[in-house]
Amino acid sequence: MKIRIICVGKLKEKYLNAGVEEYLKRLQGYCKVEVYEVADESIPDNCSLANEIIIKSKEGRKILDKIKQDDYVILLDVAGKELDSIEMAKQIEGCMLSGKSTIDFVIGGSLGHGQELIDRANLRLSFSKMTFPHQLMRLILVEQIYRSFKIIKNETYHK
Repeated sequence: MKIRIICVGKLKEKYLNAGVEEYLKRLQGYCKVEVYEVADESIPDNCSLANEIIIKSKEGRKILDKIKQDDYVILLDVAGKELDSIEMAKQIEGCMLSGKSTIDFVIGGSLGHGQELIDRANLRLSFSKMTFPHQLMRLILVEQIYRSFKIIKNETYHK
């Protein structure tokens, strides 16, 4: 199984980077994980709705360029479906059992996702009704992917 995390923007904070790297290291025993960062578009002050749509579309095209046709795409989206950790593990396991070799988790830019990217998603996933910074969301995501594999393998997480 290959997990690809496709994000808009770079991870800048050292403490978040250290946390992400720790979970990526832990995941090595379960799957191959690749992280792709695409450049974010600058957002002008007093950005109009029309400009927001253009920005989301540009960022979405950069993400879509990284996605292969047969990948299973999970789009992190505040308007998506909320799953608990066990349900997320079942979602990942279901992909593995159905023969999907790659799952792409997508973290969009600060404006959200363009329609073309939303239409491509196999699952729109919300981690909470709360809003999180995109950089923190990357850490939360890799932790939950690690937790999912621990659940799938019936291994204890906390001692």
